[in-house]
Amino acid sequence: MTGKPMKPSGKAMSPDQLLGDIRQMIEETRSAVATTVNAGLTMLYWRIGRRIGQEILKGERAEYGAEIVSALARQLTTDYGRGFEEKNLRRMIQFAEVFPNEEIVVSLIRQLSWTHIIALIPLKQPLQREFYAKMCRVERWSVRTLRQKIASMLYERTALSKKPAELAKLELQALREEDRMTPDLVFRDPYLLDFLGLKGAYQEKDLEAAILRELESFILELGGGFAFVARQKRITVDQDDFYLDLLFFHRDLRRLVAVELKLDRFRPDHKGQMELYLRWLDRYERKPGEDSPLGIILCIGKNAEQIELLELGRSGIHVAEYLTVLPPKDVLKRKLHEAIEKSRLALESRGEETGKASIKAFVKKNLTVRQDTTRKKLAKPKSGEKRPGKGDKS
Repeated sequence: MTGKPMKPSGKAMSPDQLLGDIRQMIEETRSAVATTVNAGLTMLYWRIGRRIGQEILKGERAEYGAEIVSALARQLTTDYGRGFEEKNLRRMIQFAEVFPNEEIVVSLIRQLSWTHIIALIPLKQPLQREFYAKMCRVERWSVRTLRQKIASMLYERTALSKKPAELAKLELQALREEDRMTPDLVFRDPYLLDFLGLKGAYQEKDLEAAILRELESFILELGGGFAFVARQKRITVDQDDFYLDLLFFHRDLRRLVAVELKLDRFRPDHKGQMELYLRWLDRYERKPGEDSPLGIILCIGKNAEQIELLELGRSGIHVAEYLTVLPPKDVLKRKLHEAIEKSRLALESRGEETGKASIKAFVKKNLTVRQDTTRKKLAKPKSGEKRPGKGDKS
């Protein structure tokens, strides 16, 4: 070696510090090795599943497929252990059928474990699987969390599930390629607040107090990226004081999110109240680099036609129901699927051209904004020109 020997640090390290550093090195290496091994094994399982599917189940001997898979599993289990039992071989076959593209699989296994993938395989819809896979990666869900999200029908509760397939694909593409979250990926309807323990009659202050008492669970239900900012945020307009129930910040959306709690059904005047709050926050609280604030109105019910006519999306307002007592799972599932079907039928009734216009608007607004922002950051201001300050809309 031609390099100079490392000089010892001028400050002596205590035995405890040295032990801590070595432990960290060991843990980091173990984690890296485990990730590499998991990725290698998962790719092996995919290749095994694809090979069996191509050579046996879809070939001329398809009628003997079940017997051949059973015989193959017995021999592989004898040679390599329980990981190759028949039920696991069938999972590998399903894995290759559900994710036939090798490039997608390579991307998938960088972040997800084999047990994550086992949880994704039974999902029927490709967009549903892709949604959960992408959210796993972005929000770093454990397998347990993934299963909980699937069980709570998170995908069906997002606005994404109610959109035309083309538009949903574009939003997932933005998430995949740019890690760019959109409000329709973040917000959901309804919100499941059964953990608050509210039963019978209660007042708005009881609902708010229960949320603050169970703030961690509430934020988990809101979704990853939310940070609590304030309760009863005072908003002064002229000589009048107003109080916003809850204020959050979403790191991925880079926006303040105002939350208003209602004990009744949504009314049109709720829109005006939230618009006032959002415009005040935009003027006085929004920091440079942040996007305009968004609002969530949580209520016990709503009229879909009112929501549509008021065009709340243009004001950055999301109206959602909340459930403090959950109905039976089959009832909730039926209600969600009915809501999805109604929403899709409404979109279809507006005509194909409206759908195309929505897709073009989404591409223009969401998929190009990062490039525009990057250009603005790189561009130096001309001589005598001021940089845009807080609240500047230019």
